[in-house]
Amino acid sequence: MSVRSQSSKPSDSSEAAHRAGFACFVGRPNAGKSTLTNALVGQKVAITANQPQTTRHTVRGIVHREDAQLILVDTPGLHKPRTLLGERLNDVVRTTWAEVDVIGFCLPANEKLGPGDRFIAKELASIKKTPKIAIVTKTDLVDSKTLAEQLIAIDQLGKELGFEWAEIVPVSAVGDKQVDLLADLLVPLLPEGPALYPEGDLTDEPEQIMIAELIREAALEGVRDELPHSIAVVVEEMLPREDRPADKPLLDIHAFVYIERPSQKGIIIGPKGKRLKEVGIKSRKQIEALLGTPVFLDLHVKVAKDWQRDPRQLRKLGF
Repeated sequence: MSVRSQSSKPSDSSEAAHRAGFACFVGRPNAGKSTLTNALVGQKVAITANQPQTTRHTVRGIVHREDAQLILVDTPGLHKPRTLLGERLNDVVRTTWAEVDVIGFCLPANEKLGPGDRFIAKELASIKKTPKIAIVTKTDLVDSKTLAEQLIAIDQLGKELGFEWAEIVPVSAVGDKQVDLLADLLVPLLPEGPALYPEGDLTDEPEQIMIAELIREAALEGVRDELPHSIAVVVEEMLPREDRPADKPLLDIHAFVYIERPSQKGIIIGPKGKRLKEVGIKSRKQIEALLGTPVFLDLHVKVAKDWQRDPRQLRKLGF
C-alpha cells in the first residue's frame, strides 16, 4: 500500500515536460469534494454546504503551476436516485469519469466505509485505464489510530475489487494539510502538453451559474434537512445600472429562488422576510467578491411544483 505523507513528496525534475489535463473528484454526497476543489484552486469555485447533494453542476477549477495545469472537475455525488433530477446527476458523473485523465475518490476519514462507498468503488473498478487515487478527506476530524484503520480499509477495498490505487493520500482541506502534496501526486498522471486555459482563469463556469450557486448556498444554510433538494436558483438578468459614474458602477442582478411546494415558501422567506433578507446580504457579499464590483441583488421566491420530477421544469431550471 502506497500512502503518501509530506515527507514522501515526489522528487521534482526541473527539466520535466509541462503537463495539462483533467482530474475528477468522485465520492458519496458530502465527502468533501467541493471543499477540496476550492482549497486546490485557492479560491471559491464550488459551493459547499453541510447538507449532502449540494453540487449540481460540473464545476471546473483550474490550478496553474509552472510545471502543469490541473483542471479539476467537481461532479455531483453519485447516489441511488429517487427522482429524475437524481438520475440526470448520476449520468453527469458517469460521463465525466469517461473523459478525465485521473480520478480522485474522496472518502471521509471520520466515516467508516459503507455501501455507498462500495457502490462507487465497484463502478470505478470497471474503468480499467484511468488511474485512481484514493483521497482520505477530513483528516482533521480524527485521531491517528482511526486514520490508520481507514487507510488500511481503503487499500483492502481496492484489492477486493481487483485494482490497485495509484496513490492513497490523507488530506485536510479545511486545515490545509497535504493539499499541495495531492496536487504534486495528480500532476504526473496528466498527459504532457501545453496549458489548456489562459493564465489567471480559475474556472470555466459561466458567471451567471456561479452567482446562482452562491445564492443557493446561502439559501441552503440553516434550513431543515428535507429542503436542500427542493431549492433551485435562476439568475434572470444581470445589467450594469445606467447613469452611474465610471468610478461608481453598480450591477443589478435579478434572481428567482424556486421551491417545489407553497409550504416551503415561508421557510425560505422567514418571519417578515427576515431569512430571505439574510440570504440576500450573505450572497451579495460573495458575489461582489467574485465579480469585484458593487451589486444590487433583487431576490424573489417562486413555486415550481415538483420540479425535480418534471422534465420540462428541469430543462427550464438548467438541468
